[in-house]
Amino acid sequence: MRKLLLVIVITFAGFPLMAQTKLDSLYTIWEDEHQSDSTRARAITDYISKGFLYSKPDTAIILSQELLRFGEAQPYPKAKAMAYILIGVANYIQSDYLKALDSYQRSLKIYEETGDKKGMASSLNNIGLIYYNQANYLQSLDYFQRSLKIDEEAGNKERTAKTLNNIGRIYQNQGDYPQSLDYYRRSLKIDEEAGDQEGIAASLNNIGTIYVIQGEYPQALDYFQRVLKIFEEKGDKKGIGYALGNIGAIYQNQSDYPRALNYYQHSLKIAEEIGDIRFTAHVLPSLGTISQKQGAYPQALSFCNRGLRLSAETGLLEEEKEACQCLYDTYKAMGKSNEALEFLEKINVINDSLHAEETTKKLQQMEFAKAMLQDSIAKAEEARLIQEAHEEEMRAEEKTRNIGFGIGGLVLILAGSLYSRLRYVRKSKAVLQVEKDRSENLLLNILPEEIATELKEKGKADARDFEMVSILFTDFKGFTEQSAKLSAADLVNEINHCFEAFDGIMEKYGIEKIKTIGDAYMAAGGLPIPTDDSVKNTVLAALEMQVFINKRKTENDNAGKPAFEMRVGIHTGPVVAGIVGVKKFQYDIWGDTVNTASRMESNGEVGKVNISQSTYELLKENPQFHFESRGKIVAKGKGEMEMYFVSNA
Repeated sequence: MRKLLLVIVITFAGFPLMAQTKLDSLYTIWEDEHQSDSTRARAITDYISKGFLYSKPDTAIILSQELLRFGEAQPYPKAKAMAYILIGVANYIQSDYLKALDSYQRSLKIYEETGDKKGMASSLNNIGLIYYNQANYLQSLDYFQRSLKIDEEAGNKERTAKTLNNIGRIYQNQGDYPQSLDYYRRSLKIDEEAGDQEGIAASLNNIGTIYVIQGEYPQALDYFQRVLKIFEEKGDKKGIGYALGNIGAIYQNQSDYPRALNYYQHSLKIAEEIGDIRFTAHVLPSLGTISQKQGAYPQALSFCNRGLRLSAETGLLEEEKEACQCLYDTYKAMGKSNEALEFLEKINVINDSLHAEETTKKLQQMEFAKAMLQDSIAKAEEARLIQEAHEEEMRAEEKTRNIGFGIGGLVLILAGSLYSRLRYVRKSKAVLQVEKDRSENLLLNILPEEIATELKEKGKADARDFEMVSILFTDFKGFTEQSAKLSAADLVNEINHCFEAFDGIMEKYGIEKIKTIGDAYMAAGGLPIPTDDSVKNTVLAALEMQVFINKRKTENDNAGKPAFEMRVGIHTGPVVAGIVGVKKFQYDIWGDTVNTASRMESNGEVGKVNISQSTYELLKENPQFHFESRGKIVAKGKGEMEMYFVSNA
């Protein structure tokens, strides 16, 4: 049976390389001390991950250490955590798993101390992947499950689905196919609800693989064909090629050679077009084997020899073995025993090399396990010493308490100082009250009043479900181009001027500002206290925001200054809202409604307010508004969606 082409998700992987000009721009932001700490840290993180992490991991580590020093100097813990993640990935790529593990654990500790749930989930998942690589599935499963719990509680559907797939792979490797299928199907359901086409394709592919392993080829074929359709709709050539190869493998396993040949030929064409050497070397022996089965020996030899040359030149041992097996079978079928024997001997040599590689990997895993055991022993000894010190301290306190009874009379001497102390306390209370009032005002500026009150009373604020919330997103068109024409100070002043105006509009209509992300502004109507007119007020606020931006653009144009134009999108639906973290906490919202609202913004037009079908249905009878149907618009990750422009009637 031919091997299928499978993928396991690594949290931090998958960044495309950027053009040099874009990378230079990121580094310029990093060097600009006028930028905020978060902006600079994000810029250098993108610069490292998209420019060096996978192509030059050593350089990535050096640059990440700059970010680490920055985080320590500011201090800015998140920057340190991001640096450790980058260092961990760079070490992982270079197969230095102990260093990678140490970096991930350091990042996890920082995220736990700062209450950053998203960061905790990412670090836990990466640690799980290290143990997965070491075939320590029990430890790997524990970390994946912990990561999964956090993402499920936070409503992070995309990451939840990927972690479920990772857990499914563990059960697959252990031969527990029912459990594996269960996790893959759970992942598929989440991806389908979220409209994540790439996630859907990954889950479908994994389910199809289980059916192939179990010999249930019709079911496997159905899943792989669904994968193919997704990649064809996306125009993803690599995905199309892999799916075609997997379908070809099924027909080959069923001895349907004409169909297998057709799919493999299409797969090979794509592999050569995109320059995927491993993929090409994988497909060629398959074509050779099928040609040999059909008696087309010259064609079989051609395919197999091409595969052998390519795999030998690039050091792909598995593919080289497959090519030699293909040549052995072909020469044997032709009755050429001497030639067949030559390739049988090559197969034995390659098997020895593969066994040596496997032995090396086992030794690495043993060294890793040994290091982990030594670390556990050291931690156990440290805990023992701490416990002994604690017990000694308790004994000393008991002795001190007994002595204390004999000197109680000394308390009388202190009575004369109580009056002056009382006056000092009264003055201190007055100062503390001023500071308390200031702190409460600051808290109300960060959180809704109801949430702030709950936080003060309980020490925490529980996340809540809201069935009808209107999410508003804005984004400045051509922000990068316009910002290049402004100094850092002028850029910050212009954005601040706009956002201050937006804050006033939100207060006017009773809309809750959630956060700003760069040049984007996010708000929500209908929480933390739902109202009957929250949908209407959210749209009115959006229209007034566009009026402000249009007026501001006219002013700046007349003054010869760069000006922003803006898109606005709104979607209404259910969300979960609550506080993130325990330090620098923030009231935030989660759910598919947020993602859809973002798609309304990105698919909108400058100067207009773009709303979803659900928002339109709630307002279509309101005479205050005029609606313009846009029909079905393709939204990334969502497929076709009905959208409407709304304006004042």
